[in-house]
Amino acid sequence: MMDWDKLRIFHAVADKGSLTHAGEVLHLSQSAVSRQIRALEESLSVTLFHRHARGLILTEQGELLFDATSQMVRRLEAAAARIRDSEDEVFGELRVTTATGFGTLWLAPRLANLYKKYPALKIDLMLEERVLDLPMREADVAIRMKEPTQADLIRKRLMNIRMRLFATPKYLEEHGTPASMDDMANHRLICQNAGTAQVAAGALMVAELMSHDIPSTLTVNNYFGVLQAVLNHLGIGVLPDYVAADSPHLVRVLPDFESNDVPVFLAYPEELRHSKRVAAFRDFVMEEIASYRAKMAD
Repeated sequence: MMDWDKLRIFHAVADKGSLTHAGEVLHLSQSAVSRQIRALEESLSVTLFHRHARGLILTEQGELLFDATSQMVRRLEAAAARIRDSEDEVFGELRVTTATGFGTLWLAPRLANLYKKYPALKIDLMLEERVLDLPMREADVAIRMKEPTQADLIRKRLMNIRMRLFATPKYLEEHGTPASMDDMANHRLICQNAGTAQVAAGALMVAELMSHDIPSTLTVNNYFGVLQAVLNHLGIGVLPDYVAADSPHLVRVLPDFESNDVPVFLAYPEELRHSKRVAAFRDFVMEEIASYRAKMAD
């Protein structure tokens, strides 16, 4: 059985690369830290550090142990955060991750309603296409454009979205309105680059459009950029259908052409099922979707 205390001291030394700095963090003398490291090395019958004039460098065995203690520290921090979460009222930090397009175009403009209800919330919005690891606490809540596959997650299907074509009245006045897919060869297409991380349904739609010999394109690596270009009359853009609710002056182009359904899921770790913050955020999103649906149905 390894001694927890010695592992804690080893982790601090490996993290700081020096006995002195580890001692300062742990409030121990350098000699006490050194003694504990030696005792740990003896109990494992290995050398954990190469001692250099510049400080300490982990041996291969030391690297293995540091990897294990780092995981332990992360798990302990996650457990402590979850214990606090289950007791807290609706204040403090909530880390929300979603895709850049959805986060900037749909979620951020609606957050005022959440802050109105819970002014003491601190929301850390992480907008990226990478799927963050919720069980390892990289984020508390995720809104994703496909069903999450990680284990131990509570998931809720929020709605479906579709990719559609939009342009401004000014652009269409100047360049004409396409009546068929073949007419797209007379227009500039604004979309995500085929290699960008994006929903498969959007990528398929872009591939189909590109097969019509489009002479000029502008590709942007997120839908926020696509929308800005469309609003500035640069061309016809591939955008999620929800932009129509918040940009009513946009005109839908080729209304019979759209992507397949893209499901939107909300997910959070099992351990946060009693978190007041997570519940408040989940309820807010559900209310916003209900009013968004009503607006789209009008």
